[in-house]
Amino acid sequence: MSTLPSQPVRAGALVAPSTAPAPSLRGHRSFQAYWLGESTALVGSSVSAVALPVVAAMELAATPGQVSTLASAAMAPGFLLALPAGVAGDRCSKKRLMVGTDLAAAAVVAVVPICWAAGTLSMPVLYGVAFLLGALTVLHQAAAIAIVPELVEPELVPDANARVMAAFAVAGSAGTYVGTAAVSLLGAARCLLLDSASYLISAWYASRISTVHADRRPAGPRPKMITSIREGTAHVLRDPLQRPLVLTMAYHAFAEGIVTTYFAYYLLTELDYGDTGLGLVLGAVGVGSLVGALIAGWLVRRVGPGGVLLVGFAAYPMCGMPLLLARSGHEWLIALVAASAVKAVAVTAAASTQRSLRQQLCPPHLQSRVQQTSVWLVAGARLLATAAAGAVAAAAGVWAALLTGTVLLLGPVALLWVSPVRQLTAMPGTTTAPPEQTSKPRHEGGDRVH
Repeated sequence: MSTLPSQPVRAGALVAPSTAPAPSLRGHRSFQAYWLGESTALVGSSVSAVALPVVAAMELAATPGQVSTLASAAMAPGFLLALPAGVAGDRCSKKRLMVGTDLAAAAVVAVVPICWAAGTLSMPVLYGVAFLLGALTVLHQAAAIAIVPELVEPELVPDANARVMAAFAVAGSAGTYVGTAAVSLLGAARCLLLDSASYLISAWYASRISTVHADRRPAGPRPKMITSIREGTAHVLRDPLQRPLVLTMAYHAFAEGIVTTYFAYYLLTELDYGDTGLGLVLGAVGVGSLVGALIAGWLVRRVGPGGVLLVGFAAYPMCGMPLLLARSGHEWLIALVAASAVKAVAVTAAASTQRSLRQQLCPPHLQSRVQQTSVWLVAGARLLATAAAGAVAAAAGVWAALLTGTVLLLGPVALLWVSPVRQLTAMPGTTTAPPEQTSKPRHEGGDRVH
């Protein structure tokens, strides 16, 4: 197995042709272990996503305010801890961090069925479990996402990310169905033991992986936490390719958050599609996400990463129009199912592409911090979107909130159109050079395209 280059490849660098066989993910044992472990943990997490609210509502008779607090406890770590988690991911062994967080998560989840069996389960216990599990998830993902370029050769990064996202699309849907069935058969509290077991399996798989190059963390004394965070965010803000990518994702998360806040509510109340209609639409999203992940690599090779990103983000507001025009009836439901599937294909392909592009452009010692800078901005944007959606709905109604979000979704398309990302015709490290303006190294202020 070949090693990664000692320095990240510039966007415009040409790679000399080689007579060696093209590398492949087939038979790649470390990636397979990583892929299976992460998918197993996601299935378990999807079970918990179903079971925890049921435990709160059915076992503890939680009020609507307590249910909202439980959801906030699970979401808060994504914003509060994303940047410190990025520093931890770059300072520590990513493999050990993945194993450690999986083992800790298994213990945390097991607290709920243990307390339930002992008769000591309460809402404060659920709040603590939700917050700790959210914190461990943030720390785990800081390592798990950034480790992909260390597991495979640079030219395999897009295909590796596509396979991960395809597995996640399947695992997330399967976990939801498994969780629903498990709650019915075992009870909400007991079925959380399945999630605990899934983390143990994930930890075992993570212990089986090995990276293709040695640890390259810079030698010398470690800088302070805040200094390390600034180094990661500064790299994102200076880089002419990563800056528009991350800002586009944050802007998209804000606009999408406004729409998703009332998406299910609008289908159930205003359009009166019921549980069946909502299930059909969400099922179409799952299928579309799987297709988008599977074809992402092929699309990048055909039209380039810039084209995939531009079309993917443009498809989102276009496919959102049927929701604004829809009325009750089977014809409109079919249209919404089709639009949701197409939107999921486009957006998943774009999301996989932007992740691979950022990983290829980022120096190894900054992978986690750059990734978590994006996570932090996206998490903050989603929190703001919820408040914005509520304000618009209170002032002008739910439909107006959906319209506002759909219109704002045009913003990411404009950001990409005026950025050099749009002109990228190949991933960094491939034999097709991007446009001239992105292929020249930048020397002003020590900045360069990574």
